Amino acid sequence: ESFQQTWGTANQSTLYYTWYAQNALDRLNSTCTHTDLQSDPWWKLDLLKTYSVNRVTITNRPDCCEYRINGAEIRIGNNSSDVFSNPVCAEVSTIPAGATYSYSCRGMEGRYVTVNIPGTSKYITLCEVVVYVIFPGNLATGRTVTQSSTYGLWSAEQAIDFNPGFIQPSSSCSSTDIQTNPWWRVDLRYIYRVSRVVITNRLDCCPERINGAEIRIGNSLENNGNNNPICAVISSIPAGVSSTYTCNGMEGQYMNLFIPGDSKYLTLCEVEVYGEGVIKQADLVFWETINSFTIICLFQLQSALVERGFSDMTLQWSQPPEKDVTGKEARAQ
Repeated sequence: ESFQQTWGTANQSTLYYTWYAQNALDRLNSTCTHTDLQSDPWWKLDLLKTYSVNRVTITNRPDCCEYRINGAEIRIGNNSSDVFSNPVCAEVSTIPAGATYSYSCRGMEGRYVTVNIPGTSKYITLCEVVVYVIFPGNLATGRTVTQSSTYGLWSAEQAIDFNPGFIQPSSSCSSTDIQTNPWWRVDLRYIYRVSRVVITNRLDCCPERINGAEIRIGNSLENNGNNNPICAVISSIPAGVSSTYTCNGMEGQYMNLFIPGDSKYLTLCEVEVYGEGVIKQADLVFWETINSFTIICLFQLQSALVERGFSDMTLQWSQPPEKDVTGKEARAQ
């Protein structure tokens, strides 16, 4: 249901020098895969379990030979030994040099995504492949949630408990205390393209308290995530009603609800988040490498400043890196 490093390992039928199969998953258009000249070359991504694939994007090489991708087939299925037996999602007629084309697979199910070119004396070169899978369920389910304050026992977790709280809202809805700029946040753990957010308002009283709430989606925890881009502003939701807000694929790990102003409560009886992720196995490795390098630089900088007499200072992260570093997009989604 979520993006992690263990999703997705790639291989290919043959290897041309160091143009490895994994190069199609490294987020760099400048590094590509490449088979030897052969009959029926193929590249295969093992998602490690079966998913419903929404679409696949392919980036062609920018330097030369863009015609080599012509006639490629995208296949999705569960047969690992005979890639040509899996059903065809789409056929690539042509992709201009350096361009990225998207192919709809309409929820085809399979563990393996392959790109193959039928025929003799063929190469297959792929500079990036991204697989999008469908997440039919609520992405907020079971995730970590928090809020700016808590009124009584109205905890943040009660907004994702599958109970809209129409009978007993105090045990089924979340609520902050009265405060300035109250907020509620869910950490989706991985980066998703959010298609819609559904908010259920309380039934018993005070439906107007949700008026003016902002739905924000992004990857920053600056200002507790309340500086991320706005998906929608809630003008009003009638008592007990579930309203849907379209976010058009906004990317983010965090979804906030935020009410600007003084003397405000934020009460939520149910929050649902729907969308898709992007499968790219290399993302975690990439970000973990960057964070490890940055930690080393931070310590070296602090030591250098101490040596120069700047001892009365502390360098710290505005958001400490986690040991289990996550990457972009519910990208292996």
